[in-house]
Amino acid sequence: MVSLWGSKNGDNNQEEEDHDQEQNGEGSRPVSRQPDRRDPDERTRLLPPHRDGFLDPDDPAVSPYNLWSVRALRYFSIIFLVLTFLWWVLLLVSIFVSPPYFNSRGSGFFDFSFTTLTAGLLISGILFFSTPSRAVEVTSLIIAVFLLVDVIIVAATARLRVEEGWIGIASVVWATIMALYLVLVERVVSWGKKEEEERLTGRSETRRTLKEWVAVLLSSIIMVILIAVAFLLTATLILRTRDASLAPTGDRWYVDGDKYQVHVACVGSVSYNDAGEPNPTVLAEAGEMPFEDTFDDWIYAAYQNGTIGRYCYWDRPGMAWSDNAPSPHSAGMSADALSEALAQSGEQGPWILVSAGIGGIYSRIFSSRHVGEIHGILLIDAMHEDLLYQIASPSRGFLLWARGIISPLGWDRLPAAIFKGRTREDRVYGKSAYQGGKFIKQQLQENLVANSLTKSEVSQARHIQSKDTPLVVVSSGIKVRSNDEWAKKQEDLSTLTDNLISWDVVNAAPHEVWRTLDGRTTLEKRLGQLVKA
Repeated sequence: MVSLWGSKNGDNNQEEEDHDQEQNGEGSRPVSRQPDRRDPDERTRLLPPHRDGFLDPDDPAVSPYNLWSVRALRYFSIIFLVLTFLWWVLLLVSIFVSPPYFNSRGSGFFDFSFTTLTAGLLISGILFFSTPSRAVEVTSLIIAVFLLVDVIIVAATARLRVEEGWIGIASVVWATIMALYLVLVERVVSWGKKEEEERLTGRSETRRTLKEWVAVLLSSIIMVILIAVAFLLTATLILRTRDASLAPTGDRWYVDGDKYQVHVACVGSVSYNDAGEPNPTVLAEAGEMPFEDTFDDWIYAAYQNGTIGRYCYWDRPGMAWSDNAPSPHSAGMSADALSEALAQSGEQGPWILVSAGIGGIYSRIFSSRHVGEIHGILLIDAMHEDLLYQIASPSRGFLLWARGIISPLGWDRLPAAIFKGRTREDRVYGKSAYQGGKFIKQQLQENLVANSLTKSEVSQARHIQSKDTPLVVVSSGIKVRSNDEWAKKQEDLSTLTDNLISWDVVNAAPHEVWRTLDGRTTLEKRLGQLVKA
């Protein structure tokens, strides 16, 4: 029964309840025995909030960049890309102007291609750095294997070592190292991503977001393309190894301070006249294609027929068995290289200069620099200096450069070898020689200075040329009748000296006049007249 002033027992019971509440850590607040329940709606969480202290897997804080080793690899990737880009620019410039001690005796296009491949690998690695994938790791390893094979091929083939030099070897070795480095990056970033996920979310994440799947797809496509590039580079190198086994018909001689070698060959023995003087030797200069392609056929026939007793020929820098010269390289520089090679080989005049097409420019410069040794000149549908602007066309130069850049892929040489049966002879000096990087580089060098240095040199040669030298001009009937400008320039060439023996226009003959029977007959007849002049 409760008293008016309160019960003592009641007060005691209240104190006990307060004491119990304090022991339960609730203070003066009563303990709620029923949870707050309400009906679910569209804002109700499907999963309860984290009460374990881990982050959500999609939280930006969950990143492999938290690890210093991963960040360091990214910094190294950027540094390697900058170095590769600088090397790439240097190689690009050296195609047009060779820096000192930076000349490749090959085309230089292979070095550029390997460096471009390296840049592609590093750019792909940086763009998709935080999204590692097994596909990229495997494809990088495949590329590294191809590049390692390239290193072995270049190192094991003496001719390729010479043509590529330290520049080419350094480029392919660097590409191999970067491909292996990319494999390491993929592994380290994958490990770092897993470590951070386990540390911050409690488990390793196996799912990917749509953005990550797109990144993986794009990186895989890029790597597959780079695999195709690496494969084609390797296949073309194998083809070049096969071509390198073809022995030259003559000897190679170092010229221009031992910077490169040119190929010179002679057929026949030196003979002497009744006065004890040596009979003239024919010195042949090919046109747009190497001498050994078709130009050799009619001259060898003249030799077999006894019309001439001896002839020599050479491959201009970049053609057939000759190395590429440093850039820029003019016709006058080629004439000096020929003079140096002939001197080293012990060959002496008198010379009868026989040239065709663009080769006429080179022969005329050589003649002006050996006035006392020239016995006669035979020009076969030769290029006139006033038409050099056609060779120097900027659009032609750009197309040559573009062809040179993609030539290491063998996009035309490989199918020709596989499906058309093109032989190493075809690729070195024959019908497929124009597809090679060295040949394209020679054409590009010719283009760059044709209307400047070369035109100046041949114009000077015209004034220096001896006016007593016997001269024969043989022109293509097709070109003369179809091109009035060409016809006028052929007529002008017949006035190079005051001792014109004959100017023949061979009816129905193409630019390569010797391809027709009438053309061969005319050429051999006029050559015999020059020998006896």
